[in-house]
Amino acid sequence: MDTAQETPRPHPSDFTGLSAAARTLWAKSGDETGHSLLAHMLDVAAVAEAILARESSRSLDWASRAFALPSDLTVRWIAAMVGLHDFGKAIPGFQFKWPGGQAADEAAGLAFRAVTLAVHRHDLAGAALLRRLFASRTPDAGWTLAVSQALSAHHGYMPRSDEIRDAMPRFEGPEWAAARSEILDAYLQTMAPGDGPESDDIPLPAVAWLAGLTSVADWIGSNPDWFPQGERGETLCEHYANAHDLADAALDAIGWPKFRPLLDTASDTDTLIRRILGQSDAAIEARPLQLAADRLLCRITSPVLMIVEAPMGEGKTELALLAHVRLQAINGHRGLYLALPTQATGNAMFDRTLSFLQSFLSDAPMDIQLAHGGAMLDERIQRLRGVDHSPAESIASSVWFSQRKRPLLSPYGVGTVDQALFATLNVKHHFVRLWGLSNRVVVLDEIHAYDTYTSGLIEALLRWLKALGCSVVLMSATLPARRRAALLDAWGAADRPDIPYPRILMARDGETFGETVACRQLAPIRISGIAEDIETLASKALADLASDGCGLVVVNTVQRAQDLYRLLRQRIRDPNEILLFHARFPADERSEHELAVLRRFGRVPESQRPKRCLLIATQVAEQSLDLDFDFMLSDLAPMDLLLQRAGRLHRHERARPSAHDEPHLRIAGLLPERPPELTDTAWGFVYDPYILYSTWAVVLREPLWQLPTDIDRLVQAVYSQDPFEEEGRPELLATLDKALGEHYGVLQTQRQQAANVAIDAEDEPQTAYQGKPRASEEQGEGGIPVITRLGEQSLVAVPVLVSDEGWRLLPGDQPFDPDVVPDDSLARRIFTRQIRISRKGVLHALIAERLPKGFDEHPLLRHLRPLPLCDGVAEIGGVRLLLDPELGLVYEPLTTLSESA
Repeated sequence: MDTAQETPRPHPSDFTGLSAAARTLWAKSGDETGHSLLAHMLDVAAVAEAILARESSRSLDWASRAFALPSDLTVRWIAAMVGLHDFGKAIPGFQFKWPGGQAADEAAGLAFRAVTLAVHRHDLAGAALLRRLFASRTPDAGWTLAVSQALSAHHGYMPRSDEIRDAMPRFEGPEWAAARSEILDAYLQTMAPGDGPESDDIPLPAVAWLAGLTSVADWIGSNPDWFPQGERGETLCEHYANAHDLADAALDAIGWPKFRPLLDTASDTDTLIRRILGQSDAAIEARPLQLAADRLLCRITSPVLMIVEAPMGEGKTELALLAHVRLQAINGHRGLYLALPTQATGNAMFDRTLSFLQSFLSDAPMDIQLAHGGAMLDERIQRLRGVDHSPAESIASSVWFSQRKRPLLSPYGVGTVDQALFATLNVKHHFVRLWGLSNRVVVLDEIHAYDTYTSGLIEALLRWLKALGCSVVLMSATLPARRRAALLDAWGAADRPDIPYPRILMARDGETFGETVACRQLAPIRISGIAEDIETLASKALADLASDGCGLVVVNTVQRAQDLYRLLRQRIRDPNEILLFHARFPADERSEHELAVLRRFGRVPESQRPKRCLLIATQVAEQSLDLDFDFMLSDLAPMDLLLQRAGRLHRHERARPSAHDEPHLRIAGLLPERPPELTDTAWGFVYDPYILYSTWAVVLREPLWQLPTDIDRLVQAVYSQDPFEEEGRPELLATLDKALGEHYGVLQTQRQQAANVAIDAEDEPQTAYQGKPRASEEQGEGGIPVITRLGEQSLVAVPVLVSDEGWRLLPGDQPFDPDVVPDDSLARRIFTRQIRISRKGVLHALIAERLPKGFDEHPLLRHLRPLPLCDGVAEIGGVRLLLDPELGLVYEPLTTLSESA
C-alpha cells in the first residue's frame, strides 16, 4: 500500500503554475486533451452555485442550519463540496480508461502499474481519498464522513462504508498522491469555501440533499454543449468566473427559473380564490372550508402539516392552491407538487394547476411538469414545450426537466404519488427526487385511496418532507381515524384536539390545532341493494336509463366492465348512449376515452350534456375526475370508496329528469339474506374481504345517507368499530373470523414490507442504507425491482400488428422493421400505444421474448415490451388476447375456448 504523505504546498492561481501531472489528469475524454479534472471540478461547482443562487433565501437558511454553516459561507462551501465529486478520477484505475489520457499522464510523469488498475470506481475512490486528505489537514472535521458519502453517490446509489474502505488506491507511486494534493490545494484556494461545518453531526436529509444537488450539477456541468472542454482562462479564478457565466446560460437554456413567490401583495381570501379560479366576478366568494383554512394559515410562521377532511365538491383543490400561495409567501417554499392516486386524476388536475399558475404569473418564466409514466403522451405538455419563451409566454414545460428522475426538480409539478414515493426507496438517484421536493408545498390528494403498504411509504415520505423544510397538505373526504393518527405520528404532531368532521387540522412543532367547518348539506341519498350478477346489474341500469338522464355503473374489475358493456351494447340501440372507460386501453385511446367522459359528464353546459347516456367504468371514475351523474349503480366496495363514488351522484347544481330527482345509489351485492359473493366476482382479490363484509353490514343498516353529516360516522363504523356484534348466523361468523384473521395478517405484513424498503429520514447516514437492497424502478435498470404499490406484477407493453411486410401500430399504417431503430417520430407513436399487462402468464411470456433492436436501442422504448398480434389476436401465456376497439384488451382463457369449440 502506498503510504506516501500527501502534504500540501502552495501553488500559484494560474494554470501554468501547476505541475504537468496536476494539469493533465483528465475528467472527460476528448479528441485530443479532453477536459482536465480541475477544470471539470470548477465547472460543476459553478453549476451548483448558480442553482443555489436561484433558490429562495429560506432554502439557503435551511441549508445553513442543516450543515451548521455561517450564512455568508453556505453557498460557496456547498458549491465547493459539490465540485469535489469527481476527485476520485485522479487514480490510475480511472485514468487508464482513456488511452489518450493515459499517454498524456505518462508523459507528465504518472506511472501505471497493472496492480494499481484494480481500483477503478472513481466515485468510491473519491470518498476514500477525501476522507484521508481532510483527516490529515483538519483531524476534527468529522463532517467529512457524511459529505464524502453524499459526493460519492452521484452515480446513483449511496455507498456502503465497506465499499468506500475497499476503494482506497493501493501500490501507486508517490507522484499520484502529490498530484492529487496539488489539485485539491489549487481548487480550494480558488473556491475559498471557509472552514466547513461547525458541527460533525450532519443529518441524513442534509446528506441526501447534497447528493441530489451534486448529481444534478454534474449532469449539467458535464454537457460539452454548455461547457466547452479546455481551460477557459489563464487563472483558475478566471475559469471559474467563465464557468459561472456558462452555468447561468445553461440554466436559462434548461428553463430553470429564479425563485419568485406567486403572491407579492397582501390579498384577502375572496380575492385569492377568484384568482385561483381565474375569475374576476366579484360575486364569487370563498367557501367556508377555504375561509377556515385561510384563518388557520394566518397563524403559521413555519412549515406545517395540514390535513383537510371534507366532503366531495367543497373546494379542496382550490384550498390546496390557496395554501400553497400563503405558505410560499410565509416560508419561501420553492414550488408545489400535487400528488394524485392515478395518471387520470393527475391529468385532470394538470389543467387546473396550469390555469392557477397563469393567473398569478405575467412575465416571469416558470416551469411545470406532468410527472407520471404517460406524461410524454399528453398534448398539453407538447404545446408547453413549443413555446418561444417570449415575454408573453410565462409558463413552459422544459424537455430537460421531463426526463426520467428529473420532473420533481421543476418548481411546479402535477403527477402521481408514486413519483414522490420513489424518493423514499433505494432506487437510483432517489436523492435527486428528494432535492426536488425539498422546501416545497407537497399536496397529497385522496389520501385514503392507498393500501397499508403504500400508506407506510407515505408516512416515511412525510418524515423526509418535514426534515427537508416542506409544508404538506393531505386531503380526503373519507379518512379512517387510524390513518389520520398514523399520518400525524409521522409528522411528530403533538396535543391533537378532537375536532368534528368536516375538519381542518394543522400540525407544527409542538402544537396541533384546527377548526370544524359547516359544509353545505346535500340531498339525502337513498341506498338499495341488488344481486351482484351481471344480468341483474344490466337490467337495473337499463330501467334507470329508460327514464332519461346520465348514469354511471362502477364495477370493480375490467372483466366485469367488459362483460357488462357487451350485454348492454346488445340492448341499447343508439351506440352514442353508452361508453366504456377503464385502464386496459392503449394509452392514446385511454386519453381519448377520458376526454370523451369529461365532455359528456363533466362540468359542461346543459346544452352539451346528453339527454340519455350510460357510462360503464372501473375505479378510474371514482377519484378526482369532476363528473356528475343523475343516477348510479355500483359494485360493493369499501365504505370510503363507496362514498367517493356517491360523490359523483348529483354533484353539480343542475336540473334532473323527474325520475332521478332524488339521488339513488343501487349497490350490487347488498342483500340482507346473505353476504356478497367475493370469489366469482373477484371482488375479494381487489379489496380486503373483511372490509367488504364490514361495509356490507354497515350499509344494510343505513338505507339513507345524509352527506356530509354521515361521512365520518360511516367510515369509522367500518374501520374503527365491530359491525357484527349482533350477528348470529354460524356460517357467516365462521367466514368473518377467517376474513378477520387474514385482514390482520395482511396489515402486519404490509406494514413490515413498507418498513423493510423505505429509507428512514431519522437514521444515521452511515447506517440508513444497510439492509435496503439497491433497487430499480423498472425492469432492465439493474438492482431488485421495487414498487410503490402492492398488487400483481405488471409490465408496459405495446400491441403491434404483425404481418409479412413488418409491424404496424394500426391497420392503415406503413409497416416498420422492429430490428431497425426507429426515428423519434415513429418512436413517439409507438410509445403512445403502451398498455399495462398484469396477467401473470402473459407477463412472463413477454419477458422471455427477445427484445428487438428497434426497442432495445431507443431510449424511449427500451422499457417497453412488444405484444405481437396476428389479425388483432395473440395466444400467449395460456390465454387468448384480443385488442378490441370498443372493449380494449380482452383476455379469454384458451381452455374455455377449446371446450366451447
